[in-house]
Amino acid sequence: MKLILAEPFRTLWADRDPFEAVEQLEGQVYRELEGRRTLRTEVDGRGYFVKIHRGIGWGEIFKNLTTAKRPVLGAGQEWHALERLHQVGVPTMTAVAYGERGSNPARQHSFIITEELAPTVSLEDYSADWLESPPDPVLKRALIAEVARMTGTMHRAGVNHRDCYICHFLLHTDRPVTVNHLRLSLIDLHRAQTRAKTPRRWRDKDLAGLYFSALGIGLTERDKLRFLRAYFQRPLREILRDEAELLRWLAQRAARLSARYVRKYAPGAGNE
Repeated sequence: MKLILAEPFRTLWADRDPFEAVEQLEGQVYRELEGRRTLRTEVDGRGYFVKIHRGIGWGEIFKNLTTAKRPVLGAGQEWHALERLHQVGVPTMTAVAYGERGSNPARQHSFIITEELAPTVSLEDYSADWLESPPDPVLKRALIAEVARMTGTMHRAGVNHRDCYICHFLLHTDRPVTVNHLRLSLIDLHRAQTRAKTPRRWRDKDLAGLYFSALGIGLTERDKLRFLRAYFQRPLREILRDEAELLRWLAQRAARLSARYVRKYAPGAGNE
C-alpha cells in the first residue's frame, strides 16, 4: 500500500481509513465511469479535485493491450508525472493526497487529490475568438513561447501527456493577463507516461494533438515557426532540416484529424 497525505487531509483523515474517506467526499461530479470518478470538493473553503480509480478489470486491460493502447490502471501515473514536472519546473497541479492499495492491477483502488487552480481559463477558451478579434501580437508570441517551453521541458524530462491539447493549458487570471504577468499551468495528466526519456513516437503524438487543437485560432506560419524554435531550442534552419519528416507527418495527421472531426460533428452526421 502507498499513502501520502498533506494538509488538510492529513488532519481531516487522521483517525479514518483514507480509502473509505475519499469515497465519501461530495461535490460536483465531472466524470463517473465504472472504474473512475472525478469530482470537485471543498474543504475549509478551498477547492480540490479528486480522482478515484477502482480498477478497470482484466477484460478492459486486455482490450486496451490488443489495440496497442496502454491502459490507465490507477492514480499512480498522474502522481509520478506531477512529481517529475515539479522537479523540472513545468507549472502544473499540486497534489495533496495520493493513495494506492491492492496488488491486482485489474482491481487496484487508488486516488489522487490536487489543489484547484483558480481563477483560470483554458487556453482553448481564451483563444476562441482570436479569428474575429486577434490578440495583441506580443502577448500571442509570449503565450506561444511559454506553451513551447512547457511542452519541450516536459518531453525532455521523460513525460508524455497523451492528451496534449490547448484546453489542458490553464491561464491564470488572478490579475490582468499581460506579457509581464503571464502564468500557465498544465493539467489533466491521468494518462501521462513517465520514463527516463520520452520515445519519439509519443513525443510526436503529443505535438500532433497540440497542433491540431490550435488549428482554428488563427496562428500564422510565423507563429508555428516560433513554436518550433522555442520547443526544440535550436536554430530554425537545423529544425527544418532535421525534423522535416516530423513536420510532414504533423501536417498529414492534422488533416486526418480535421477530416475525422468534420465527419463526426457535421450537421446530419448522426452524433446528436
